[in-house]
Amino acid sequence: MSATPPRPLAPGDIVTAFSEHLGEWTAAQITGFLPESELAAVLQLDWSGPEPTSLADLGEVRPLRLSHHNWTGDLVHTNWEWVLPRSHRVLGSLPLLGPEQTNSYGSGWYLGHQLATQRRWDAQDTEEPVTPWAAEYTAAEIGQVEPDPALRWLTVRTITELDCAPLVAAFPNLQQLSLSGRMGKLVNAAAFNELAGLRRLEIRELFGMTAADCLLPQRVPRIELIYLYGIPADYATATRREWKPEIPQGVQLTIRGARKPEWVAENLDNPLRDWDGRPDISAALYQESITQFKQTRRAVLAVLADPGADRRTRLVEIGREYGEKFNELDERGEFIMTVEREELFDALAQIVGEQQQEALDLLCEGVELVRDW
Repeated sequence: MSATPPRPLAPGDIVTAFSEHLGEWTAAQITGFLPESELAAVLQLDWSGPEPTSLADLGEVRPLRLSHHNWTGDLVHTNWEWVLPRSHRVLGSLPLLGPEQTNSYGSGWYLGHQLATQRRWDAQDTEEPVTPWAAEYTAAEIGQVEPDPALRWLTVRTITELDCAPLVAAFPNLQQLSLSGRMGKLVNAAAFNELAGLRRLEIRELFGMTAADCLLPQRVPRIELIYLYGIPADYATATRREWKPEIPQGVQLTIRGARKPEWVAENLDNPLRDWDGRPDISAALYQESITQFKQTRRAVLAVLADPGADRRTRLVEIGREYGEKFNELDERGEFIMTVEREELFDALAQIVGEQQQEALDLLCEGVELVRDW
């Protein structure tokens, strides 16, 4: 763990960046650091305009205060990753315009969004902002979309399989690309190296890529954020090797959940696979959770396949056993929070399938009789 940010940065520094939401440049001040978490406290300013070359171009600066919707004069003061993005510049330093620390946390250095929202509110503009530079589609929809060279931000969700080459050809000027699936597959991911203007790439729970597909700094020199979660291990290793030396130039590199092919094969139908390696869930708790899920699945499928079974009684009892086991595990590890609770119920839904709502209701009834999580 470093004691200072990889790009030179200090409390008081005024940083500036272009905001798509404003269509012009905006600014913020660094007020402090949390070195143990590698975070910087960033106070957004009430300013926008042409690209500034000095502090004098900002005029009399003041912090942005929000009054839109339910805000009551709050500062926009957030702890973000302390890697200053490559496209952001330090103009100079001023005395602190707000508190040194903040209890708000975020990710991504999205300067300008709140200022744009506040200005629409002040102008009593209730229409949704038009953002022709950004789009979000499901994987099923993306194949029907007309090519758009003007598109700069693209999100594609629920990917089962996606050929990246046609996507790159259709949207050649992307600056931000976010792709997500549930054990989906990317084909021709090396095509992302054709996106010379790409700044941010996020990939979640997608496989099929190899080391040869990773982004290369010499091909996409403007990259300032790479976020990978749930990806092939060799692709993760190659990406880390290529981009770790670029961090001091302003690249936020986050790689988690690198998986070997054997893990992928074993977990295709495992709804709790995200627990593997999750903070606060030990390997032992994860393995016992998977064992219980498999036992529950076997028991449920046996009941559903037996026309002579007392289905109601057995399914409620199976749900009770499921709830009691996770009571026991949570008492040992205290790891079942809101997300984990939803995932445990989703796991039951996966067992019975979409056509068995009554069976799911009975399982959940049993769980609710006993659960402490």
